Amino acid sequence: MIQPVGATPEGAGSDGGVPGPVGPGVVGPGVVGPGVVGPGVAGARLATTGVIGLGVVGRTVCDTLAGFGHDNIRAHDIVRGPIAEPCPLAPGVMLTEQRDALDATVVVLAGPAPHAQLARWALQRRRHCVSTSDDVTDVQHLLALGGLAERQGVTLVVGAAMMPGLSGLLARKLADGLDLIDEAHCAAHGTGGPDCARQHHRALAGTSSTWHDGAWIEHPGGSGRELCWFPDPVGPRDCYRMESPEPALLVRALPQLDRASARVSATRRDRLTARLPMLRPPHADGGIGGVRVEARGAMGRARMARVLGASGRPGVIAGVVAAVHADALVVGMIERPGVVVPGGLPALNDALLDRVAEAGVILSEFVGPSM
Repeated sequence: MIQPVGATPEGAGSDGGVPGPVGPGVVGPGVVGPGVVGPGVAGARLATTGVIGLGVVGRTVCDTLAGFGHDNIRAHDIVRGPIAEPCPLAPGVMLTEQRDALDATVVVLAGPAPHAQLARWALQRRRHCVSTSDDVTDVQHLLALGGLAERQGVTLVVGAAMMPGLSGLLARKLADGLDLIDEAHCAAHGTGGPDCARQHHRALAGTSSTWHDGAWIEHPGGSGRELCWFPDPVGPRDCYRMESPEPALLVRALPQLDRASARVSATRRDRLTARLPMLRPPHADGGIGGVRVEARGAMGRARMARVLGASGRPGVIAGVVAAVHADALVVGMIERPGVVVPGGLPALNDALLDRVAEAGVILSEFVGPSM
């Protein structure tokens, strides 16, 4: 049985020019770093937020931030540029050159991977940065920027999307409800825009890394079928191992884990064609998808398994999660220099999930005697 739950209460390079378009935490009064105004809505109105990429994820970031009261949002459309054909944007959002968007107080990288080069440029100029990348190599490069972020006194949020992203917040929520958590297993269904669909295609052909009893074990993508139940209207789906940074980010957020894995739903055709070029162009929007996180551990002497999830358009969910973290940086909720991953800020997790729910993402809990 699935029931909705209220979201109640985680190396510097040369200083060159702007790169071309490439496609527990502490609650305090302010954010470390220059030019950051906080806290509260007043801070959101005075600070600037830059959004790179105006696909499904980027547009949702802009819309969500505008709904939170931000009215100085600089958006750069990687595909069409700053002066291309007009497109409807939320109030307070203006199209700009990439350089202007990267010079904002907080920069959200919402375009296709890689993000590491743009993130480095922003960090060198002491700008907070939020990345939605789910590419394994790109995430490794982003995590390597932790030292630079710490020296600059700014924050780099890595993996702020659906999976990784919301999955990390849900894993932390589940961990807080158990006396002991030693396993976290995530699964996702659906894709956002075309770039997300291409990444899904590559992930099934890649190498899956699973954290198992303190060691990384590799499996081919597309193996290890498991029937996973997602919140309605998605329902049950066959899911398979995938190349994803999710297990590594889960272990970073919850170092007590003995096991962590990530899977993605796929059809037989998806698996058979994963190692071939995409046979047809991806859809502009992949429709309704979902994410689920199963945590296993103990409550007292009893062994427990609990599941939280969410359903909706994956690109929208990813954009909301990225916007919530950007908003938290602007208003002063997050003031931890260095790398932060969703679920890695225990003191703030409930507040971040509240904001995700406020933005319209409905969270669900799987309940029943079978759990």
